[in-house]
Amino acid sequence: MPQKVRIALDAMGGDVGASVVIPGAAISLSRHPGSEFLLVGDRAQIEPELAKHPALKAVSKVIHTDVAVKNDEKPSQALRRTRRASSMWLAIDAVKHGEADVAVSAGNSGALMAMGSINLRTLPGVDRPALAAVWPTLRGDSVVLDLGASIGGDAHHLATLAVMGSAMASVLFNLERPSVGLLNIGSEEIKGHGEIREAAEMLRAMNSNQFDYIGFVEGDAIGKGLADVIVSEGFSGNIALKAAEGTARQMFTLLREAMSSSWLARIGYLLARGAFQKLRDKLDPNKSNGGLLLGLNGVVVKSHGGINAEGFAYAVDVGYEMAHYDLLTKINQMLNRDGSALVKAPTAQEAVS
Repeated sequence: MPQKVRIALDAMGGDVGASVVIPGAAISLSRHPGSEFLLVGDRAQIEPELAKHPALKAVSKVIHTDVAVKNDEKPSQALRRTRRASSMWLAIDAVKHGEADVAVSAGNSGALMAMGSINLRTLPGVDRPALAAVWPTLRGDSVVLDLGASIGGDAHHLATLAVMGSAMASVLFNLERPSVGLLNIGSEEIKGHGEIREAAEMLRAMNSNQFDYIGFVEGDAIGKGLADVIVSEGFSGNIALKAAEGTARQMFTLLREAMSSSWLARIGYLLARGAFQKLRDKLDPNKSNGGLLLGLNGVVVKSHGGINAEGFAYAVDVGYEMAHYDLLTKINQMLNRDGSALVKAPTAQEAVS
């Protein structure tokens, strides 16, 4: 467990860059004084913002580059145009070379995944990384993955996601044995495609003392908080995420319209304002910001691009916690401990060759 957590920030990432990244870092520093920062980006944009936050300036180093990944660039284009020069690449590169313990970016998701995978590579036993995030539920919070880092996945991939998600949940929620559910179209064992049923067999066979596999769960189980970790391949996970975000926005719009529909309704809103504020706080997307690219040989956190400073601070907090409690070591330990169950079975051709 490092005494200081060194955090590399892509100060050019997101919709507005340094004007959100710098104050967000200052907010996170106030919550985690044991942080140091590498601020990667255009010095001309960073230093005026940094001057407003003396405490942050005292623990920060600026790495200059005026090259930024565009939000609408394809990952392949970003790699060709900005590899080894962009603020995103240099932030990740700092993790690779031990100059930082974690990198945080609000930039282009696809480019961040591509650059992380190429620069850091994946952990032994991990086919490809996944995007994992904290999801507010009726019971508290859950870790949900994959939220769209890649599409599809065989049983080995899904079982690996379960192990990595459990490690993340144990660090974030201080759980010795998180519960794990596989997202499926039904809770019955006969439901779903072959890959997910095979993954379920693998997880049951593992009988891990690191997590408790509870079986298949349906989409409504995410919000209910029936499991500490919900595992899905990226296509379904991303649809679930976007559907939940859209439902939350729809609910607030309908509530606002209902509360302003008459004078009596407005009076009712005033009387119940405290309860509505608690609901707003619970569903505030800023407080759930910060998706972790699990499976890389380094800690990389993705923030929403259009987030405000408070929201970006939560993404930095996630990075701090993952580095402070040494998530990579925990994932490696869990993969090695249960590794025999995660080894892919040979294909017929491999078996006879």
